[in-house]
Amino acid sequence: MASLAALLTGTAAGTAGAAEPEQLTIDLATDTGAFHGGASGSLYGVYGDGVPSRNVLEGMHVRTVSTKAQDGPQHPGADALEMLPPFVDSGGKDVYVYMTDIYRGFPYQWPGADGPARLADFKEKIKKQVQQVLTMDDAYQDHVVYVPFNEPEGNMFGTGEWSYNKTSWLSDPQYYFAAWKEVYQLIKGLDPDARIAGPNTSVLYSQVKGFLQYAKANDVVPDVMTWHELSSPAAVRTNVAKYRQMEKDVGVGPLPINVNEYGHNFHLSVPGQVVQWVSAIEESKIDADLAYWNIDGNLNDSAVEANKGNGQWWLFNAYGQMSGHTVEVTAPHPNQQYTLQGVATLDESKKQSRAIFGGKSGDADVVFKNIDPELFGKTVHATVQEIPWTGQVGDSAQPLRLADQELQVGADGTVTLPMTGMNEMSAYQVILSPGGHGGVPADPSVSWRKTYEAENATYTGGGYSKNGPEGTPSNVGGFATSGSYNVGGLRTGSDGVLGFDVEVPQDGTYDLSVFANSYNLYDRVKEQGPTNVFLRVDGKDPQELRLPLGYKWVVWGHTDTTVKLTAGKHRVTLAAQDPDLGVTKGDAIIDKVDLSLRDAQVTAPAIYEAEYATLSGARPGYTYAGASGPGAVPLGKGDSATFWVYSPTDGESTVSVDHLGGGRASLSLNGEKLDVLKVGGGKEGTDRTRVFLSGGINKITVTGASGELALDRLRVAPSSGTLQTKRYQAEDGKLTGAAKATDAYTFASGGKAVTDIGDGKANALTLDVVAKNAGRHAVTIRYSNAEQAPATHYNPDPIARHADLSVNGGPARRVLFPTTFHFNNFWELTVPVTLKKGTNQLTFTADELPDFNGDTYNQYDQRSPYAPVIDQLAVTPLAEK
Repeated sequence: MASLAALLTGTAAGTAGAAEPEQLTIDLATDTGAFHGGASGSLYGVYGDGVPSRNVLEGMHVRTVSTKAQDGPQHPGADALEMLPPFVDSGGKDVYVYMTDIYRGFPYQWPGADGPARLADFKEKIKKQVQQVLTMDDAYQDHVVYVPFNEPEGNMFGTGEWSYNKTSWLSDPQYYFAAWKEVYQLIKGLDPDARIAGPNTSVLYSQVKGFLQYAKANDVVPDVMTWHELSSPAAVRTNVAKYRQMEKDVGVGPLPINVNEYGHNFHLSVPGQVVQWVSAIEESKIDADLAYWNIDGNLNDSAVEANKGNGQWWLFNAYGQMSGHTVEVTAPHPNQQYTLQGVATLDESKKQSRAIFGGKSGDADVVFKNIDPELFGKTVHATVQEIPWTGQVGDSAQPLRLADQELQVGADGTVTLPMTGMNEMSAYQVILSPGGHGGVPADPSVSWRKTYEAENATYTGGGYSKNGPEGTPSNVGGFATSGSYNVGGLRTGSDGVLGFDVEVPQDGTYDLSVFANSYNLYDRVKEQGPTNVFLRVDGKDPQELRLPLGYKWVVWGHTDTTVKLTAGKHRVTLAAQDPDLGVTKGDAIIDKVDLSLRDAQVTAPAIYEAEYATLSGARPGYTYAGASGPGAVPLGKGDSATFWVYSPTDGESTVSVDHLGGGRASLSLNGEKLDVLKVGGGKEGTDRTRVFLSGGINKITVTGASGELALDRLRVAPSSGTLQTKRYQAEDGKLTGAAKATDAYTFASGGKAVTDIGDGKANALTLDVVAKNAGRHAVTIRYSNAEQAPATHYNPDPIARHADLSVNGGPARRVLFPTTFHFNNFWELTVPVTLKKGTNQLTFTADELPDFNGDTYNQYDQRSPYAPVIDQLAVTPLAEK
């Protein structure tokens, strides 16, 4: 736990003889180049439109995606031309099309009696891919980059049975070089404006220099240089420098670089690990894509469900909101992985510096030096946030505000922030702005909190196992785990009890978060789905908890509840049996329990400062006395401030817009302008509106309408009672064809749900829903989906089912539903629709989607003909009138 009291008090005198804390130094006077933002790339991270949601895509500031050829059979989803429009519309830059992924298997199973026959088949498929791209609008075509070969030295031009002629291009390059030339010329012949990337090797081999020499001599130099870094952040810096020297030696470039696979299981999802890669990638000013080890469509273990983010997502949200230019960061152990590393920017036009860092537990000083008094004055306003690890499939709220204070700049132009009690799995953000103008610091958003490791708890009963160590620096293929170990034993037939001895500082309500995992395809888990266990405090107040499922063992999520505790010591138990509630079904492993005091700091509305928002046409102002934080943002007509707002559930929230007067502005939610009164006015005040927020990530934009509104901040809190929700059980609807109600899924609300919707439009569900007023409404669908295709890799291949939703007989809208890991595990997904006053008819159908040209269908069961199992609909107005 970070020590808030000591966090920003200036450098205190240390105990005699104590070692000086490590120091991360940020030199605001040393410009290292324009901010690039290239680390937020993804391999196979986007399944299709809605998986993940456009909010999640845009809010993560995803710059590049590498994905499969359209209709390729490598994996379900991630088809290049289906994810291209939502990606580009969400602010994405480039889609790298792995043209080889038109084949099954790895190494690629390209047919043919010999190498020339295989290449001829591939060229026909390449021709079709380019022709398909050319049918897209120019605005999308321009974002396509073709990757003709993937790791050619290991498969197509390697030594295995599926290679061209069992000759590695690393030892005899003539066959690969000739193929590269043929394919390059084929693509450019079809589309002279095409961009082509290569050679896309698994590492940066020294032979790449020979490839460049051949490419230059034959006028087939790639437009983008690509290779993979399944190595370390240090190797990124070293190899980029090595490659740049190759270019100079050969006389080409400099070319844009995309390292289109980086990171390992041990790193992904962990903010404190990934920030070290981000630092190296941003310093190198290249693009790079997170590696694809697990399931597609979740941005490489960043996205949760369809519209939520974990800690890694929030790290990239912070990274993507950097602007201006990067500045020199000197780490205590430069370029050494698993130590404190970071990246920082300075934006003179905003008068703002941002730094993100992490990778170390314990204490360190973060020192900003050469603070320009012309920009910042003699006092700075510093906001310090923590971005915790929440597991691969664990939803995360917005970053925790650890401190918000004004500090005097030293005579030498420095400010030192003592960071105490850091967690190596967390990342941290500091935002510096001018101070000294009467801005009001915000209170911390956290209070007392503590972690209790499962391996240190007391276990009684049978079946105990202590598992680990899991992922480590020497086992980067394993998954990160708090404390490296976890505990098993709570399963079907067990009498096990895991007891945590806790001590809390005061009476109150405490948030309790159990980090756990059940492997969705494990025999004991398949029977029921979520594993249920039983929580008690001091043997009292039993609760039944359903623990999170994952796509493999050691994939962590968390189940959250609250407990009432008195000051002092208590025993919190998780048990496989409870005399009042029943017995466990399934099998689970437990990583840790987090306990935190739910006091007024925690329950206060979440604060989103305007000066920290994504701004268009506006810049922060720092001369507003009495403003929250360092200042406010004057919004002229058409100027906007965009906030990435978290909601724990799908439902009503109150959004309070605090302003200092001067004009009026409109509100948009998730890209839709809300039909509410404009906010603002001539005087300082607060405008409150009730809106429906989707669980997870919401995009709220405030746009100037008249005058110049001085926007101070948003405050957001869950509420109820204004937006009336009406719920409808799916089994009460009209079922046609094969669609039927079933009681097979015990966790369905009311015990029943509707299955077998789809496989033809005749098999449908129709529900009549009532709207009090005409207008936009949120339809929240409680569903389950566990369809999974046969895989040829280490990647599980879950399928995102779809439903075609028609309102009052109008054109159907296709909605994608990500996997819930089991048909008895229900999630919620919200779709905005327009309803008329009175009764409206919602119809759900589905049918198998053909391939892009409409003439063929997938042969490997990778496109489902079915909609998900539908349990319930909830219909809520999108905003109060």
